[in-house]
Amino acid sequence: MTGATFEEITKTIPEKSLLMPLKKQAGRNSRGVITVRHRGGGAKRRLRIIDFKRNKIGIPGKVAAIEYDPNRSAHIALIHYVDGEKRYILAPSGLGLGDIIKAGNDAEVKPGNALPLNSIPVGALIHNIELKLGRGGQLARSAGEAAQLVGKEEKYVLVRLPSGELRRIHGGCLATIGQVGNIDHGGIKLGKAGRKRHLGWRPSVRGSAMSPRDHPHGGGEGRSPIGMKAPKTPWGKPALGYKTRRRKDSDRLIVKRRK
Repeated sequence: MTGATFEEITKTIPEKSLLMPLKKQAGRNSRGVITVRHRGGGAKRRLRIIDFKRNKIGIPGKVAAIEYDPNRSAHIALIHYVDGEKRYILAPSGLGLGDIIKAGNDAEVKPGNALPLNSIPVGALIHNIELKLGRGGQLARSAGEAAQLVGKEEKYVLVRLPSGELRRIHGGCLATIGQVGNIDHGGIKLGKAGRKRHLGWRPSVRGSAMSPRDHPHGGGEGRSPIGMKAPKTPWGKPALGYKTRRRKDSDRLIVKRRK
């Protein structure tokens, strides 16, 4: 079992004005139907309101604290802007107490600053990347993640994502400079089932251990093989190599797939 050292954390009590209650859903959708299995329980949390849009254009802010966020793998930074507003952002690696950050075309290319992709030099590491103008960052937001800007072509830029996928993104979309902090998160070994339960994950049962009525892999005497052409989901759909992606609206912007 291994755990985090929390060396970067400078404040343990979150900013009250940026908290929201977080109701447990346990894998259920708006109709109360379980759409994600093996979820439920876990430690009680409160939602931190994160500024993914970075729309405080031209207004500098000072890093007041680096905090832990139970809802994500990355740490978050509390920013005090000169106009009096407070916001949370994802804390990039290298951002420290007292650092000044800014968003906009005229911002310096340094960790924590947000710029349009057109204004970022080729080769720079970026995170919290927008896919559509003004929607807010959607790509490269987990601990230790970073994408790389590899080229510019007319109104689009080429970005290599952490998965290896190469895609075009509109040059006006905002992205934050640097790599997301808490880089060692991926090396943590939970070590026991209880820690998984604290995170809200319930046990997962193998299909081959079930009966035939509960799973396509179930039944048979002893430990039986799957006994069919392909592994199946509990609902009889192919589990390997079967395309499940429904949204095709941005496929034309993918230059090279991650596979």
